[in-house]
Amino acid sequence: MRDDQADDPEATHQRPDGVSDTTVKALGALSKALETTERARGHLYSFHQLTGSADFALDDAVRLLREAGHHAHADLVQREIVGRNVIPGHWTFQIIEAYNRTYYRPFTDIEQRLLQELAQGREHLYEAEVKEARRTHSHPGHTSHSGR
Repeated sequence: MRDDQADDPEATHQRPDGVSDTTVKALGALSKALETTERARGHLYSFHQLTGSADFALDDAVRLLREAGHHAHADLVQREIVGRNVIPGHWTFQIIEAYNRTYYRPFTDIEQRLLQELAQGREHLYEAEVKEARRTHSHPGHTSHSGR
């Protein structure tokens, strides 16, 4: 590999012949929307874990209420809150499963389909072109890729 080859964009990040600026922008917008969806999905997992942690923390509250002699109150918390559905018929894991099945997987499938059909499967073309426009060519801290 020649020394300056790391300064050339990798083929996987070069626009295929015939792909228009508007197509690259559209795929970039689709990628950005999917990234936002990934973040939303992460928040669902946070919601799932936080809700589960809160539910298990209720065990301490129930135990302490009993130790304090508040058996009826402990029973109330145990009966009405511990293990309760977060929405009718669903715990948080079921919400995640429905989200994945109904929205997330179809979104990722379509994004992959469009990348294949419109850009020969090349991801992040928009971002790669922004990088090429913004980096300082021939600067060791601004190489296009690792040169591996």
